[in-house]
Amino acid sequence: MKKNFPVSRLFIISCVFFMCFTVPPELLHAQRPRTVTINLASSLPRNSPWGRILDRIAADWAKITNGEVNLHILHQYPGSEGDYLMKLRQDKIQAAILTSMALNSIAPEIMALSVPLLIRDDDEMDAVLKEVRPTLNARIEQEGYINLVWVKAGWVKIFSRSPVFVPNDLRRLKLGTSPDEHEIMDAFKAMGYNLVPVSLPDVPQRLNSGMIDAVYQSPISASAFQLYRVAKNLSPVNLAPFMGGVLMSRKAWINIPEKYRSQLMESARKAGAEIEDSFQKSETDAIADMLQNGLILNEMNAAQEAEWYRDVQGYLPEMANRGIFHKEMYERILGILQNYRQER
Repeated sequence: MKKNFPVSRLFIISCVFFMCFTVPPELLHAQRPRTVTINLASSLPRNSPWGRILDRIAADWAKITNGEVNLHILHQYPGSEGDYLMKLRQDKIQAAILTSMALNSIAPEIMALSVPLLIRDDDEMDAVLKEVRPTLNARIEQEGYINLVWVKAGWVKIFSRSPVFVPNDLRRLKLGTSPDEHEIMDAFKAMGYNLVPVSLPDVPQRLNSGMIDAVYQSPISASAFQLYRVAKNLSPVNLAPFMGGVLMSRKAWINIPEKYRSQLMESARKAGAEIEDSFQKSETDAIADMLQNGLILNEMNAAQEAEWYRDVQGYLPEMANRGIFHKEMYERILGILQNYRQER
């Protein structure tokens, strides 16, 4: 006797057949999570403290997103910071570590942080950043980027062949300056210094030949290039803070599922604090190592230190009016510092 095919089973088979042949394939796979790949360019070596921290960020992001975000660190990525920016615009990379010099081309307000002798120490820098960071982040976002983290990378200092205690000591010397740092160069010209454009790799040879007598550099760079072997004098004055940041294209950021973004941002900020601590330790270690190998610290008295700040005060308003630095941001920073120093 022929058995009747159950109606319920027939109904299920019909539904499956209908779905397989009428539902678009992309909907059938809608539940499958996609992977977002972020290529982050860094000039730093993988085996450096900063390289290792970047690798930890990548692992942390993969864990937070269950593998949905693949942060791929391109260690020692070739090219200049200008090349990094160009490739960011072309979407060949999606993120990069950049200094304030490169960030300035996106948001000119940033260079106001590096007005010579305006911000004097780490405490003042913290007070300023607390106030202006949201404005700078918003400005960067207007240009199509997200700044994941700001990093204080130490201080630019003066290394010279002969001792420098006051500004006029430096004015008598031929001061090597990067030809790419136009705002800094214009600032020193406005203050009457004798500038000689020279790229960093050429500085040791130019110091040896006597074509330049002094340079302003971070102690980390001065140690790496062994500038102290000829420029044996170090002025303790903090000329300007050295800043960096991790920049990501806004297009790449919004490709990341929104539910993860706040956690990823917090992860980046924690790592940024580690990188900052590492920079500060590296700067301290670099100075200590150079002092052990012949560098001379030109210790200043209170009157000599005050002369640097008094001297620059005569030039800052003119530099702001000439547009060497972003006037509105400079005036805002100056106001923050005046209030901070009064309450200190």
